[in-house]
Amino acid sequence: MLIQENLSIEEKLRILTDGAKYDVACTSSGVGRAGKDGSLGNSRIDGLCHSFAPDGRCISLLKILYTNQCIHDCRYCINRRSNDTVRTAFTPEEVCRLTMEFYRRNYIEGLFLSSGILDTPDYTMEQLYRTLYLLRREYHFNGYIHVKAIPGADPALIERVGFLADRMSVNLELPTAEGLKKLAPGKTREKILRPMRQIQIGIARQMEREGLLERKGAVLPDAVKKALGTAGTALAPGAPEPPRPRVLQGRSIYGNYGLGRISNRKEYFVPAGQSTQMIVGATPESDYHMITVAEALYQNFGLKRVFYSAFVRVNEDSQLPDLPGGPPLLREHRLYQADWLLRYYGFTASELLSEARPNFNVFLDPKCDWALQNLGQFPVEVNRASYAMLLRVPGIGTKSAMRIVAARKRAALRFEDLKKIGVVLKRALYFITCSGRMMYPIRMSEDSIAARLIGEERRKSLDLEQSGLYRQMSMFDDFHMERA
Repeated sequence: MLIQENLSIEEKLRILTDGAKYDVACTSSGVGRAGKDGSLGNSRIDGLCHSFAPDGRCISLLKILYTNQCIHDCRYCINRRSNDTVRTAFTPEEVCRLTMEFYRRNYIEGLFLSSGILDTPDYTMEQLYRTLYLLRREYHFNGYIHVKAIPGADPALIERVGFLADRMSVNLELPTAEGLKKLAPGKTREKILRPMRQIQIGIARQMEREGLLERKGAVLPDAVKKALGTAGTALAPGAPEPPRPRVLQGRSIYGNYGLGRISNRKEYFVPAGQSTQMIVGATPESDYHMITVAEALYQNFGLKRVFYSAFVRVNEDSQLPDLPGGPPLLREHRLYQADWLLRYYGFTASELLSEARPNFNVFLDPKCDWALQNLGQFPVEVNRASYAMLLRVPGIGTKSAMRIVAARKRAALRFEDLKKIGVVLKRALYFITCSGRMMYPIRMSEDSIAARLIGEERRKSLDLEQSGLYRQMSMFDDFHMERA
């Protein structure tokens, strides 16, 4: 398809925001850069006030594609090469103009910039670099920027973009190489993991320069240790300049944008870390397979977040599954709940599921389900239990567990105290005691407790199943207002 160059910027915005709506890798910034004189915006964590749509989309970022043109023909993607749709692309100046104007009007707090592949991965990555360079250097935009790294692009380009972005992401798309081969024949696991590893190494080098590796007790995989053991880093102060990226048929912008050493001691490489996304339900992998892959990504690639996107059948294709019940939103919800347990609650994938029990309970969240499967470990005495064990009690979160540990040093806690602390007693009361007593007599049987818990969970499930989703929200119609 040919790029439509005669479209207005508003028409491009409509097309390229619609093309970006199925990428849910938006979250709070994770970086706390304050404002500074001569620059506009900041990326402080409390300055990014996000509004999430039901499918996880972050409304407060200007979330766009640079282009919906793509050389790939991924069967699940609305922007695939074989679709007969209007194709267009922004210019770097247009993205800068939109970002700055929307920011000044208080519509957004940052930019989420993804892209199809225009001509080649290198050329596309150059355009993304040019956009970020203009925003940071010419427009002095100091706000949050999340950008996609293009698999197959020159590593030197990815590295330079990393010194301008707050967060970078490379979408894994599907959990297995077989799934990619079937539904995304132009992509390979190797191409996707290579920039992930590069970003991880760049972040580790930055931490090493700042003396944070030992301070934070970072556990690095052997591949990263080996990379850090090499002489210097390409962009470190005093290090030799990296190899110059390939000049692409005379279209490179390197001559115009001063790509000497762009980093200095005040700039950081991808300070908010990297993330990825997996599609849920497009291929037959189980929940156990998906959280096992997520666990491996956290351990081996140091990701900040794995996002899960319920598969939406936007193309008619015999290779895609039929979904009579619509997108698997409840399954996506369970995977997010389990992912939280992996990252913050000390659970492992093998504790939550197994080959013999490969999918999450439809009626119970993963933590409640685990507790019922391990009733022998309960009830837990809140005045004596370790912090790690408190985290495994349904209804007790990380903050409430810390408050319990602090408060019980002064006095024995009662159930009314736990409620004030923030414990969700309607779930926790089946699994805890205070000074040896339960809140009221309870039969410690899986069926009895499950019947009481399922009532609340079933209501949540119905809300997810029946909600109207996947309408891309416009900057102008959030309050049903007509455009002037």
